[in-house]
Amino acid sequence: MANPSRPLPLNDATAARTAPGAADPAPGRRTGPVTQPSQPIGRRPRRTKITDALNGRAVRRVPLIKRIWRERWMYLLMLPGFVFFVVFQYLPLGGNVAAWQDYSPFLGLSRSLWVGWENFERIFVDPELIDALWNTLLLSALQIVFAFPAPIALALLLTSILSERVKRSIQMIVYLPHFIGWVIVVSIWNEMLGPLGVLNSMINTVGLPKLDIIGNPDWFPALVTLQVIWKEVGWGTIIFLAAILNIPQERYESAALDRAGPWRRIWHITLPGMASIIVLLLILRLGSVLSVGFEQILLQQPIFGAEAAQTLDTFVYFRGINGGDWGLATAAGLVKGLIGTILVLGANKLAKVFGGEGVF
Repeated sequence: MANPSRPLPLNDATAARTAPGAADPAPGRRTGPVTQPSQPIGRRPRRTKITDALNGRAVRRVPLIKRIWRERWMYLLMLPGFVFFVVFQYLPLGGNVAAWQDYSPFLGLSRSLWVGWENFERIFVDPELIDALWNTLLLSALQIVFAFPAPIALALLLTSILSERVKRSIQMIVYLPHFIGWVIVVSIWNEMLGPLGVLNSMINTVGLPKLDIIGNPDWFPALVTLQVIWKEVGWGTIIFLAAILNIPQERYESAALDRAGPWRRIWHITLPGMASIIVLLLILRLGSVLSVGFEQILLQQPIFGAEAAQTLDTFVYFRGINGGDWGLATAAGLVKGLIGTILVLGANKLAKVFGGEGVF
């Protein structure tokens, strides 16, 4: 029970007003103890890991099962893609053991005879495979030297066109061949450059000798490279145009004030701004240096002959599926993948040495 002779405690504001010599409050103004403002009425603030850490509370880790259940709809959307990669990309990797077997599809992997490294030894002494490797490297080198820079040059040309209508029209025209299948592309080129094609018909009208292009093995590497450029150059400009649009326009304006011409602006502004994406795509291209287009080569091999049009992909197809030598074909595919992996890792390391970002 409170002592009546003891005065009640006063807060600071009340003590200041009741102190001796304090001024009287203004007339009509309410006097009395000053109370603290009450908390706003509403929902309590949500606790998060950040607020708990700031308030010194122990952060409780949510179990993995609960986190998966909380984001179950997102995982459900990812499920079809996950199943696709597992079924068609990872499970078939188990079939690579056929490279160490005299594999027979009638016996299966479990009952086929194990031959060790014999199939890999045969790779380096098989003359047909060596010719296929040489043709593959030749075609890949031509495509890297000529087909890879072609979209870059076209992207630079499109950005220099001032008329948006003309630019959109050119883009639509050069994009279309990408959506045409190789069967139609090869047929079109045969109709244009064949013995009875449009080009030889025009040459014949002026009395000049016909050009033996389709069917001449010497023309095959150049013809394949030109077909790749014609089909993919427009589609390849998309990513380079996006890289050019990402370059700040202030750089071009400053260069124009310094009287830099178009070529200097391309060399000192545009190309350095595209350098990272060029290096990235070049590294990825090196990973597929031993793959030069299976369908395109297969369709033209009967015309040019196996000696000129045999690549690693067609060798694996004819020797493995048609010839039944599954072990050698699988070993060749493994060596091809190993070389591609080494090239990607080496190119990525080299890009970082020279100050680039690389892929990973």
